Amino acid sequence: MRERVVIKWGGGLITDKSKLCTPNLSVLQNLAEAVSTCCKQGFDVLLVHGAGSYGHLRAKQWMLQQGYLPEHTFPPSEECSTQYDALELVRKEMLELNQHVCDSLRQVGLEPQIHPPHIWAKNTGIDFHGDLGRFEHQEAGKIHVTFGDVVDVDGDAKFGILSGDDLVVRLALELPDVRRLVFAIGGVDGLLRVPPEIAVESDLIEVWSPDIQFEGTHHSDIDVTGGIGLKAARGAYVAEKGIHVFMVNGDIQERVLGALLGKSVRGTEVVHKK
Repeated sequence: MRERVVIKWGGGLITDKSKLCTPNLSVLQNLAEAVSTCCKQGFDVLLVHGAGSYGHLRAKQWMLQQGYLPEHTFPPSEECSTQYDALELVRKEMLELNQHVCDSLRQVGLEPQIHPPHIWAKNTGIDFHGDLGRFEHQEAGKIHVTFGDVVDVDGDAKFGILSGDDLVVRLALELPDVRRLVFAIGGVDGLLRVPPEIAVESDLIEVWSPDIQFEGTHHSDIDVTGGIGLKAARGAYVAEKGIHVFMVNGDIQERVLGALLGKSVRGTEVVHKK
């Protein structure tokens, strides 16, 4: 079996989070080229992507992360009259974003195998239910692709948001031959000691464990998952099991490729403890 790498393309990296349903096509192309080169060098890649402006804005408006809220009164909308309308629209929009992702992969010669979570997964968090066997076999020239999504949930909640950051945990830990987990994030080199807007080069935390404080931008006004904090926590959980975890600036293709290949690049290595 070839060694495998799981990579998460952050939603804020591959979309313009300030504009509803707006992909960043140039970033997508650069990321796809890095993945293609990694595959040509003998690795299999499993890709998970976030939602960015395709999921978070509408999900936040309709509070989909909180599940079914029959007693709540939502402001009128041209596109949605109920939470279920919003749920279906978010799923549709995620498939639209996924199409952009897959187009970028096809342009570099990879054939994506798409796994929308609302089809195969249920419940949220790292204990979600779903058969990961669909990801085990990987033919040459093909790449498994999945993403954060609105999924069915047991009980009164009825539905909820399964984060891509939870998906990568299960993929990294339960599939055979996975050696690395890479988070490609937007706008920063990794985890920082101070807020990104005032950070200088020396503020990068090159090796991070959960006992080290950091400052990250979490757009709580639109983000319905945990932002950079959730990535760090999930990364530490994976690192505890012996998988190498790295956060890298997804805007810089050379660093993404280096991280995929296990080379030393500027970024943050996530460990369980020092």
